[in-house]
Amino acid sequence: MTPIHIAAEPAPGISQHTNRLSHEKSPYLLQHAHNPVDWYPWGEEAFAKARRENKPIFLSIGYSTCHWCHVMAHESFEDKDTAAIMNREFVNIKVDREERPDVDRVYMTFVQATKSGGGWPMSVWLTPNLQPFVGGTYFPPEDRYGQPGFKKVLERIAAAWKENHEKITEQGASIVDALRKAQAAQPDSPDKIDINILEKAYEQISSNFDAREGGFGNAPKFPRPVTLNFLSRFYARDPKSDSGKRALETNLVTLRKMAAGGMHDHLGGGFHRYSVDRYWHVPHFEKMLYDQAQLAVAYLDAFQITQDRQFESVARDILDYVARDMTSKDGGFFSAEDADSLIENGKPEHAEGAFYVWTKKEIDAALGEAAEIFNFHYGVQPDGNTPVGSDPQGEFRGKNILIQRHTTTETAQHFKKSEDEVLQSLARSREKLLSIRAKRPRPQLDDKIIASWNGLMISAYARAAQVLNEPRYLESAMCAAKILRTQLYDDSHKTLFRNYRGGRSEVEGFADDYAFVIQGLLDLYEASFDVGWLRFAIELQETQDRLFLDDKSGGYFSTSGRDKSVVLRMKDDNDSAEPAASSVAALNLLRLAQFRDDKQMEEQGKKTINAFSATLSRFPSAMPQMLVALDFSLNKPRQIVVAGKPDAPETKALLAQVHRLFLPNKILLLADGAEGQKYLGEKNEAIRAMSMVDGKSAAYVCENFTCKAPVTDPAELRKLLASH
Repeated sequence: MTPIHIAAEPAPGISQHTNRLSHEKSPYLLQHAHNPVDWYPWGEEAFAKARRENKPIFLSIGYSTCHWCHVMAHESFEDKDTAAIMNREFVNIKVDREERPDVDRVYMTFVQATKSGGGWPMSVWLTPNLQPFVGGTYFPPEDRYGQPGFKKVLERIAAAWKENHEKITEQGASIVDALRKAQAAQPDSPDKIDINILEKAYEQISSNFDAREGGFGNAPKFPRPVTLNFLSRFYARDPKSDSGKRALETNLVTLRKMAAGGMHDHLGGGFHRYSVDRYWHVPHFEKMLYDQAQLAVAYLDAFQITQDRQFESVARDILDYVARDMTSKDGGFFSAEDADSLIENGKPEHAEGAFYVWTKKEIDAALGEAAEIFNFHYGVQPDGNTPVGSDPQGEFRGKNILIQRHTTTETAQHFKKSEDEVLQSLARSREKLLSIRAKRPRPQLDDKIIASWNGLMISAYARAAQVLNEPRYLESAMCAAKILRTQLYDDSHKTLFRNYRGGRSEVEGFADDYAFVIQGLLDLYEASFDVGWLRFAIELQETQDRLFLDDKSGGYFSTSGRDKSVVLRMKDDNDSAEPAASSVAALNLLRLAQFRDDKQMEEQGKKTINAFSATLSRFPSAMPQMLVALDFSLNKPRQIVVAGKPDAPETKALLAQVHRLFLPNKILLLADGAEGQKYLGEKNEAIRAMSMVDGKSAAYVCENFTCKAPVTDPAELRKLLASH
C-alpha cells in the first residue's frame, strides 16, 4: 500500500475543522477531532439529535493503533465531499473500542452475524433508537477490493432510510430482539462437565496445529496465549502420557517459532499483533499491551517447565520492552504502539512498519564487518527479505523484516566461530541498530491506562518476579497496582473505572476489568505476600459479583446493565486475544476459595464453569482459559504455606524451590507470625497454627489444608513438590 498520511493534528496552513471530539481524552477520538465530519462521541447529545431530526446514525468504531482505521480516516473522513454527505444525511458517532468495549461488543456481534466476519474499523448504521440495520468494516473511497465505495454506500443507505425508515426501524428492532434471544438461550439439558472435555479440547487444538511452523491454522497467525495456557496445564496434568508430551511439544514449537519470527521485535523486544503469513515473518506491526502481558506469562511457564534459557530471555525482553517504552512515569502501563509511523522526520508520509524495517545498505553502513554475521543470522537480503505473497501492496519491497533465519549454532558453524563470539557480536549489533532506530520517528503511543490490561501486565511482572527472582519486576507490578488503586478506584462506592488518561474517564469498569485486576492482585500477593493486595482482590470480587454476576444461570455479564444506551447485555463465551471475563473470574474464585478456605466461593467458581457447559461440551477449544479453571477444579489444588520472615535467607531458599517448578494448581501463602498470618487465619484455622520449626523457616504442603509434616530443607521441599 502506498504510504499514508494520518491527520492526528492538522498540518500548519491548512484550514482547520474542529468537532466535538476535541473535548475527549481518547487518543483515537482526538485523531478525528479535526476531520470535516461533524463527529459526536457516544452519548445522549448525539442520540437526541438523531431522534429529533429522524436521521439514522453512522457509528464508526476503531482504536488509535489500527492501521486500516487510519487508512479509512485519510481516504474518507478527511475528505470534504464525503464529510458533506455524512453531515447532511446522518448523525455521526465515533467510538474508541478500547474505551467502550461494551458498545463495540454489541455491534460487532451484529456485524459478525450478518457478514462473513468482523474487524476494525467497524462501520454500522443505526436507527435513532440505536438498533443496527446495516454493518460492515472498512469501505474504500471508490469501488475496489470487491467492495462498493463509501460515498456510494452512504447515498444508498440515506435514500433507503428516506423511502422506508419505518420498515427499517421495525427490522432493526427485530434484529436486536433476535440477538437478545440468542444471548439468553440456554441448552435444554446442561452437558456434564468432566475430564473428558480436556481431552476433547486438546484433540481439537492439535488437529489445527502447524507442526512445521508452529501456531494454529495457516494465515494470518495470531499468538492466542490462552491456548498456550491450556496446553501447558494439559501437559502438567499427566506429563508422562503421550498426549501430555505432544501438548508440551505443540506449545514449545509455537513459542520458539514465534520468538524466531519477524512478529518478534528482535531489536527492541516485545511482539507485534499477528503475522500475515504462516511463517511468523511479516507482522501487522502494532504492539498491544495485552499481548505482551499474556505472552510473557506463556514464556515464563515454558521456562519453568524446561529450564531452557531461551524462554527466559524472551520473557525478559518482553518485560524490559514494556518497562522502557510502555510505562508511565507513575508506573501505569500504556495501551499500545501504532503499526504506522512517519517515514522521515519532518515529512507527512506514514507507512506501516516504517519504524521497524531496514535496507541491507542501512545495516551494512551501521555495522561494518559485523554486518556479515548479523545479515546471515537475521536473513537480511540485498533486495529485501519479504516473501512476495506476504506483501501484496509492495509496502516492504527492498526492505528487511528481521527474522532469525539461522540458529546461533548454525551461524557459529558457518563463520567458524564459537557460539559465545557469535552471541556477543549479535548483541553488539542489535544495540547499535536499536540506537539508530531510536532516532527514527516513533510510532504513535496510545497512552491510555486501561484497568483490565494493566491487570494482565501486573500478573506478568508478579510471575516474573517469582520465576526469575527479579526484584525490579516486583516493583513494576506493585507500582501499577498502586496506580489502579489511587487513580482508577472509587473507594466510597467500591467501584473500578475503565481507564485513565490525563484524569480518570467517566466510564465505569466492565467485568473483564474486575476479573483481570483481581487475577493480577492474587499473583501480586503470591509474589510479595502483602495481604493488602489480597484484601483489595476480595473487595473487587464482591463488587464484580454485585454488578455482573448472573445469579440465575451463573457466569458474568460483560456489563452491569445500568447504561441503557447499550442495547444488549452480553456474556462472552469465547477466549480470544483476551480471555473472557467469566473464564478468568472462575479461576479467581477457585483460588480465592483456597486462600480463604471459602466453600461458597468454590461453588460459585464451579457454577461459573458450568454456565458454559454448552460451549465446553460442543467446542471446548473456544474457551481454553475456562478449561484452565476447569483443570484447577478437577484437580486437588495444593496449598504451599511457608512459615517464616519474608526476608530471611532460609525463607527465600524454600520459596526458590517452589518458584523453580511449574505448579499451576497451587496457591502460595506466607505465615509470617504477624499481620499477614493473622488475616489469613481469620477464616482458616490450619494457617493460624503454622509456625517455624526449631527456629527455622518451614514449608507446609497441604491438600484442603490437610498437611504433610513441615520441611525446613529446600532439597526436601523440592522432592516433596516433584513427587505429586
